[in-house]
Amino acid sequence: MFTTEAIFIIIISVEFIVGVLGNGYIVLVNWIDWIKKKKISSIDYILTSLAISRICLVGTIVLHGILIVLYPHAYENHKLQVFLFSFWTIFNYLSMYFVTCLSVFYFLKVASFSHPLFLWLKWRIDRMVHWILLGCFAISLLVFFVLEPILSCTFKVHRITNHKRNGTEMFNVSKIHYFEPLTLFNLFAMIPFIISLISFFLLMVSLWRHTKQMKLNATGCRDPSIEAHVRAMKIIISFFFFFFIYCVVSLLVTFSYLMVEQKLIMMIGEIIAILYPLGHSLMLILGNNKLRQASVKMLMCRK
Repeated sequence: MFTTEAIFIIIISVEFIVGVLGNGYIVLVNWIDWIKKKKISSIDYILTSLAISRICLVGTIVLHGILIVLYPHAYENHKLQVFLFSFWTIFNYLSMYFVTCLSVFYFLKVASFSHPLFLWLKWRIDRMVHWILLGCFAISLLVFFVLEPILSCTFKVHRITNHKRNGTEMFNVSKIHYFEPLTLFNLFAMIPFIISLISFFLLMVSLWRHTKQMKLNATGCRDPSIEAHVRAMKIIISFFFFFFIYCVVSLLVTFSYLMVEQKLIMMIGEIIAILYPLGHSLMLILGNNKLRQASVKMLMCRK
């Protein structure tokens, strides 16, 4: 009969394989296309960077989960915890910034506005993508170097307090030491999310205006612009869905030490958290013509 730990290892291993294969597929297809054409488009550059960051994020989450279940004594080492939380944060930030770049890129390429700022960004986004992604990486590194000493100090305080107080008192003390730094960095991660939300809202406005214009012109045929709007909005909506679940579960895992069934809560949280870098990447494959057609060709070759 399988134990809870064995079921957890099986599930998280399957998720790890699917997550790495899915994101690795995005990297492989774009890399092969880059080699053939001797150049890479802006959208492929963003997708490749996003997929690499998510492979690292999935690996960090799985490593964290395996240490909790198989090596709990090693996980008690505060230096190892600081290392894992710091790398989890940097890959989480990278993934967030890259997916925000993707949302903004879809908005600029698909939407239709006459505002000078929008037109200026639309014309220059392809030349700016490389620098924007490099800036996202620099910001994530800065967050990593700032977070590492803060977490190190926090874990030391937590360990000292843990020796002095019982479980009931520990609940009241731990909240003071943990809540402020971790919540602050989680709030920073909401900034790119808000940018994605604004992009989605403007896409809706653009779609509404375009649909209204088509009705005035009595156009009844299928419009490529509407299809592009809908496809971009579906991808952004899927991101919102998976990211919302991921945020809730990440906070649950972060503060699981305040709960009675800490180990069980962390295992469930790890399983659900991986669905974000896994599920949204699969949605990106389905929503991208080149990636979808490449997968169909691979299936046809296998048959």
